Amino acid sequence: MSLTLYGHPFSSYCQKVFIALDLNETPFDLRILEDKVALAEFSALWPLKRMPALVDGDKTVVESTVIIEYLDVHHRGRVRLVPEDPAAALDVRMLDRFFDNYIMTPMQKIVLNQLRPVEVRDGYGVEEARGMLDTAYGWLEAHLKGRSWAAGGDFTLADCAAAPSLFYADWAHEIAPHFAQVRAYRARLLQHPAVKQAVDGGRPYRSYFPLGAPDRD
Repeated sequence: MSLTLYGHPFSSYCQKVFIALDLNETPFDLRILEDKVALAEFSALWPLKRMPALVDGDKTVVESTVIIEYLDVHHRGRVRLVPEDPAAALDVRMLDRFFDNYIMTPMQKIVLNQLRPVEVRDGYGVEEARGMLDTAYGWLEAHLKGRSWAAGGDFTLADCAAAPSLFYADWAHEIAPHFAQVRAYRARLLQHPAVKQAVDGGRPYRSYFPLGAPDRD
């Protein structure tokens, strides 16, 4: 039975999963959550309605990290996204949480604030988010020295998380020139075939980005 993914091509957390699926050439059907029927199906499967959700037969898997780990266990391809070695796996999982919690989350706070009515926008919260991003960029700058990918020499779950995080974060709060390692890593990610595929899939929807999507990517 084929896999079905409920999500949207412009969603950062969906792109994280698209990268993993494409990397291992895992076939799946995409139910884009703009269609009323797809939305109703999704709501029945996952009432919290936070995408993506993966359906594999009678099993529904939610949360992007868990979906990728599920694929690594039940639909394993040629590329292991979580290392077999337990210590190395812990490093990858920590980095996955770093990108989701300290880059993706503050980026989304800035973006979602822009979608609010002007009278209820949270300027203080946005400044906090920008500060968090600068702190995260600084930590990542030191961490990346001597590394091709987030956890070392291999592309892993951590890079699946990093790609959409840094892609959109640089749009919301630009990575300053003095974070040269971070900027170079983002550029490497965007040249990776699986990442390029995910970015190109979201390209038709760039008008959705409330801060204005730059032409440079």
